Amino acid sequence: MSEQKKVATRDAYGKALAEFGEQYPNLFVLDADLSKSTKTAIFKEKFPKRHFNCGIAESNMMSTAAGMAAVGKIVFASTFAMFAAGRAFEQVRNSIGYPHLNVKIGATHAGLSVGEDGATHQCCEDIALMRSIPGMTVISPADAIETRAAVLAAIQHDGPVYLRMGRLAVPVVNDTPSYHFELGKGVTLQDGQDVTIVATGLMVAEALRAREMLKADGVSARVLDIHTIKPIDDELLKKAAKETGAVVTAEEHNIIGGLGSAVCESLAENYPTPVVRVGVDDQFGQSGKALQVLEFYGLTAEHIVKAAKEAIQKKK
Repeated sequence: MSEQKKVATRDAYGKALAEFGEQYPNLFVLDADLSKSTKTAIFKEKFPKRHFNCGIAESNMMSTAAGMAAVGKIVFASTFAMFAAGRAFEQVRNSIGYPHLNVKIGATHAGLSVGEDGATHQCCEDIALMRSIPGMTVISPADAIETRAAVLAAIQHDGPVYLRMGRLAVPVVNDTPSYHFELGKGVTLQDGQDVTIVATGLMVAEALRAREMLKADGVSARVLDIHTIKPIDDELLKKAAKETGAVVTAEEHNIIGGLGSAVCESLAENYPTPVVRVGVDDQFGQSGKALQVLEFYGLTAEHIVKAAKEAIQKKK
């Protein structure tokens, strides 16, 4: 893992769209007057005739994306997660999800790390909302490398995709020659025998940091990067639970309906195991510096360490 290099997943998203726009001339990008923030402006500069600013009208943008997809276009509709999953939920459900159209929702500024924008813009409910839509694929990449791979996978996937990205620059953790991205398949970043830490998004880097802290205490932790939350990798989770006997989930999202819920649902059906969830404990966010807000809500390596020790105690 590269400790020094940090890149915001939204930056990687914009660069990936511009890169793959060459390969896929049928790729179009819509934005809701936030192209500089979502980084779709990078695509716009390169392909101005394939980028459309729909204005501050997110619901209309989703309907427009649906119409374009219905006539054969691959469409990325981008805005902040709060507006993509929240404000435009009805259109995403009825106009994109119900007819199973080829629209990819590029949702940036997700979670608490929007920081100073406060509770109205800190979306910690979007994974829960998007998971509930039949046929919707939900992806939450951990870093820039995974974001690029996720964009390509979304392009090649036939059907609606929700791609969740953040504002904050995060460590690059998947910088290995063996890294391989596959929809619905998680990645084992580090092996371990005592407890499994299942993380997604920016919490993957925190999970790796927590592993080193646990190692100093004589605890061997396995770390899984679950980039695809729906469909989730049941087999990988079952294997990890069977071999370690205890699980911690870590996400920048409400513990209700997000990664923690998805993991608990999977394990309850396949291999019942003690699970401790690290995430936003059914609360709204508040304004503050991103890192301070994350710490205030317990989204740090230190909190993962505490949860891991609690999960191990629950084995018996």
